[in-house]
Amino acid sequence: MCGRYVMARSTGDLVASFGVDATHAEELVASYNVAPTDEVPLIVDRLDKTGPKAAAGVIARQLLTARWGLVPSWSKDPKAGARLINARRETVTEKPSFRKAAANRRALVPADGYYEWQKTADGKIPHYLHGETNEPLAFAGLYEYWPDPSLPDDHPDKWLRTCTIITAAATDALGHIHDRTPVIVPPDLYADWLDPGTTSPADVQQLLDSMPEPKLVPRIVSTKANSVRNNGPELIEPADG
Repeated sequence: MCGRYVMARSTGDLVASFGVDATHAEELVASYNVAPTDEVPLIVDRLDKTGPKAAAGVIARQLLTARWGLVPSWSKDPKAGARLINARRETVTEKPSFRKAAANRRALVPADGYYEWQKTADGKIPHYLHGETNEPLAFAGLYEYWPDPSLPDDHPDKWLRTCTIITAAATDALGHIHDRTPVIVPPDLYADWLDPGTTSPADVQQLLDSMPEPKLVPRIVSTKANSVRNNGPELIEPADG
């Protein structure tokens, strides 16, 4: 499971790291404790419908934001999204809540790292897991649009954009901390994962199965990370002692 993570990059950092063509997000605020229902950045590839190349069917890489916790378009209550922060790789192309987004609305969710809590006899120990380099991680994600039935079609808040992070069984190296881990897309597979031309469930599943095991570095951090009320770089510092 991925229930809390860190995203402390600026908009400019994400534009440079992911080759973004168009930004539809205000300047991002660093967060060392991103939690469900927070607004988070997404990287997507979509047809350019407004730019000078719109008529040519050109794909543009875009930076968007979405609320973390996917709300299916058919849901009657947007609060249900708080429970759909993760989708399992093994079933994401089959589950009614995710299969439509898996076929048509895949995304990268940028992150610096994420938290997991290891269960021990003395309680849960918080770990921060991050990449081997300073480059951002890219979680495999999905996004969806939910129409608010109480608002007219031309209202600017008519459509709520939400997202989820896909997880897989953790490798032996990390399995002692938690049994699930986010699916991390390597840079050479960004374009394949985001390709809007890939819509077959079998092809999407094949893409997911082709993702290499992530190489992550775990470290024990302060119990300050346990509370969503805490937020700052001290949360990812090694725990004392």
